[in-house]
Amino acid sequence: MDVLSDVLHTIRMQGAIFLNAECHEPWCVDVPQTSELARFLKPGARSLAICHTVLEGSCWVQLPGGEAVALHAGDVATMPHGDPHLIGSGLHHAPVSIDHVVKIKEPHLTPIRYGGEGDRTVLMCGWFAYEQDIPNPLVASLPKLFCSAVGKRPSGPWIEQSLRYAVGEAAIGQPGSGAMAAKVAESLFVETLRGYIESLPPRHLGWLAGLRDPQVGKCLSLIHTHPAKDWSVESLAGEVHVSRSVLAQRFNELVGMPPIQYLIRWRLAVAARLLRSERISLGRVTEAIGYESEASFSRAFKKEFGVAPGQWRNGKAAALSG
Repeated sequence: MDVLSDVLHTIRMQGAIFLNAECHEPWCVDVPQTSELARFLKPGARSLAICHTVLEGSCWVQLPGGEAVALHAGDVATMPHGDPHLIGSGLHHAPVSIDHVVKIKEPHLTPIRYGGEGDRTVLMCGWFAYEQDIPNPLVASLPKLFCSAVGKRPSGPWIEQSLRYAVGEAAIGQPGSGAMAAKVAESLFVETLRGYIESLPPRHLGWLAGLRDPQVGKCLSLIHTHPAKDWSVESLAGEVHVSRSVLAQRFNELVGMPPIQYLIRWRLAVAARLLRSERISLGRVTEAIGYESEASFSRAFKKEFGVAPGQWRNGKAAALSG
């Protein structure tokens, strides 16, 4: 099982390109917390991840209180939790609110020009949404800002050509161009994640480090491939060909919880998605994730999410959680 793909599918990640900009030095833009942008870009979403792709030139990006990070052609900067940030040719320039640069209510896929008369930087900006009330080991393991040199990856030329083609088609209103641009944006996000995972230092801890660890990665793959199976630490260790104690220690060290706790949480995440997205019976959901009875599943679900499965299915969870 491709664990990363399984998680992205379960959290229902969606993406789109919303800005194609040609910025000339000097320029500096203040991007707010994306909860303020979500109501225009993705109504119904509480927050969005934001991704800035530098196709030409260079610029800087900075989180409040953080260090300025240099971006060059081929680099992608991602704010997976939607944190406010500055982006510009120089962060000492007086920042201008993004509302003064573009109308956020609509995507700007025809190139817009912004800034002064100096060096040019070409940016494409995208947003990404995912279900935020379902446990998400991927996003939980990501920092507030991460960068990937996508242009240096084997896929780099393909990604750039696809972005330019997709926004060009969308700008002239070709049928299906919006769907095409969305798929390209999602591909960019996945490739950015892959680049970030590969760049992690050897001693890095977290779920993403677990993915690339031979033992923990195989254990995660088993859990995601067969979430309904009656796994134990012993049976998982047997499949991974290590001792029970070695697997338990290594898994807990990297992922931050024991294997069976992770299994339980992932089962319930899968159940939450099934309840939301598919009109199947509670009994079938119970069976799909390996619980012996609807009663035991309902107890576990309410403990994890604070509401009963039926309330979750009816969309009451958001109202109850405020």
